[in-house]
Amino acid sequence: MTDLFDSSFSDPDGGQDPANEEWQGQGIPARPRSPLAVRMRPRSLDDVVGQQHLLGSGSPLRLLASGAQQTGPAGPSSVILWGPPGTGKTTLAHVIARGPGRKFVELSAITAGVKDVRKVMDEALTARDLHRRTTVLFLDEIHRFNKAQQDALLPGVENRWVVLIAATTENPSFSVVAPLLSRSLLLTLRPLTDDDVRALVLRAVADPRGLSGKVRLREEALDHLVRLAGGDARRALTTLEAAAGVAHADGGSPGKANAGSSPEPVLVELCHAERAVDAAAVRYDRAGDQHYDVISAFIKSIRGSDVDAALHYLARMLEAGEDPRFVARRIIISAAEDIGMADPTALQTAVAAAQAVALIGMPEARIVLAEAVVHLATAPKSNAAYLGINAAIADVRAGLGTMIPAPLRDAHYPGSKQLGHGKGYIYSHDEPHSVAAQQYPPDDLVGRDYYQPTANGAEREISARLTRLRGIIRSNDAK
Repeated sequence: MTDLFDSSFSDPDGGQDPANEEWQGQGIPARPRSPLAVRMRPRSLDDVVGQQHLLGSGSPLRLLASGAQQTGPAGPSSVILWGPPGTGKTTLAHVIARGPGRKFVELSAITAGVKDVRKVMDEALTARDLHRRTTVLFLDEIHRFNKAQQDALLPGVENRWVVLIAATTENPSFSVVAPLLSRSLLLTLRPLTDDDVRALVLRAVADPRGLSGKVRLREEALDHLVRLAGGDARRALTTLEAAAGVAHADGGSPGKANAGSSPEPVLVELCHAERAVDAAAVRYDRAGDQHYDVISAFIKSIRGSDVDAALHYLARMLEAGEDPRFVARRIIISAAEDIGMADPTALQTAVAAAQAVALIGMPEARIVLAEAVVHLATAPKSNAAYLGINAAIADVRAGLGTMIPAPLRDAHYPGSKQLGHGKGYIYSHDEPHSVAAQQYPPDDLVGRDYYQPTANGAEREISARLTRLRGIIRSNDAK
């Protein structure tokens, strides 16, 4: 059977090959020149779906695409595009390269090195001086370049031998050297909305560069493709292409066309879309900003007692391959910081969960972690112990806490008694309720309350007990 989506041809413009055979008499090209996502790449900024916050009139991208920034007022002529996969970074680079008097060069940080960068810079300088052509250098995945490789870009960017369009999925603050960041304009791309992805899929179905109306989508199939795209345009179009291939293989066309009439389109059902892709893409990077953003949202959801949100972020991390031991450590911290003495058993649960995770590993560790998360998220909250130690540390750093009271000093070494160590110490177990009226803090910290329990959970009872304890202990402080 002829393959509907054989991508053995390569065509950057995505045009149709007149020599292509028609697929099964349906009028669908048997061998499109390139993948659907490439064929549907916009040719102007007006065709770009999403990112409208970057495409307004007079925006830097508009100026770069028109070439106005090369002759207009001085300003950043190189940009770093930061965003998730499939949000249009490569597309924007290609659109900018279509401007007048442009030469487009593309490098991948995965395979290119300093030698390749210097060669591009030399050729760009020649093209500028001899042929009055501006070189647009698109560098994909710039975060994979080390410091020396990124430094090699600086002369060309600073002297405007090239217009650098660098793309990265990781936070440039962590992955791009400061001199290059300061010489470039950082633009943040956002994931496409469901409406953006829906419009893109429908455009691909109808556009002559896409499926040219030879495919028809059921509404539920369209919804499935949009949902699983996760805001990734490339993923949406790739999945559409695969779903159309599945429908064709299943004989999805309603029937043959009558003589002289247009062929019936292939009908893509929900089952075809489900077979094309059955799991949503998880946006996560274990070393960059997503790592920190998701764990931050996870901890804040536990602190805010939203057990459902906390379980979502837990699932998100585990599905993305996060180390469950890292999650367990953060749960222990949350138990001590945010629950504290309002529920002393929360820390016990967290520590037990961490030990269990180390013993059994994934996938069963997810159950243990979920139990700990549910306990912590639904427990009463108190950060009184956390605030107490912070206040005590602040006083120590400020130089407070002078001499330790003599009765509390060590009196076991020779000569200590002559110094008055231990004199007047009251053994607590000899007193009623094992509580002695005695000064424990240094003189300049007498009466300082570091721990101030809340009225939440177990701390309600602790608060009443603490008031009585302080009353007894401090009864002789004024003497």
